[in-house]
Amino acid sequence: MNVRRRARSEERGAAAVEFALIAMPLILLMFMIVESAFLMKDYVAVNSAVRNGARTASASGGAGPGTCEASANPPPCTPANAPAFAQGAADAIQTTATSLDTNDIDWLLIYKPGANGYPAGQTSLTCGSNCVKYVWDSGLSKFRYSSGSWASASINACLNDAARDSVGVGMQVTHKMVSGFFGASKAIQERTVMQFEPLESDRCKPGTPNAHQ
Repeated sequence: MNVRRRARSEERGAAAVEFALIAMPLILLMFMIVESAFLMKDYVAVNSAVRNGARTASASGGAGPGTCEASANPPPCTPANAPAFAQGAADAIQTTATSLDTNDIDWLLIYKPGANGYPAGQTSLTCGSNCVKYVWDSGLSKFRYSSGSWASASINACLNDAARDSVGVGMQVTHKMVSGFFGASKAIQERTVMQFEPLESDRCKPGTPNAHQ
């Protein structure tokens, strides 16, 4: 009798071990699928947002300089040493990125790109010259100018001009992991570059008769 009880007990113990060996990888796989789904959702949202921002900026090459006259430093809006289309791009991203937690947005860059698609003279999404940075202001519930400059009057938006400028938009979002099995967070960076849409030939670049501002 004791032998039978011992055998049954050993069988139950072995079954529990086998279940654990099978269940743990399945549970881990389930968490991986969930984490991947949420991460992919944020990747898609960030990519869509920067593309929308770039489209808005590229269509507004002649919008002129920012008009903010606030005395705060930095000001809550885009100052005159930065282009108005930068604020337009930030506002467009604000309306597009509704599936993102805005508090997870680290920064937004609107910049003149080099041949590698990054801000001119850089090898990463780091502001150099002709680059404007925005951060999310949770108090204002909008993007706020943070730093940088780019003279709007310097932009070349002439049709069939080999030197026609482009605009780049880059954004970083910190994605918070759900399970914590794969770290606490992951930085997501996306960027898009688009050429400025042509302006009228008499105002499309510096030196034309009615050059845009």
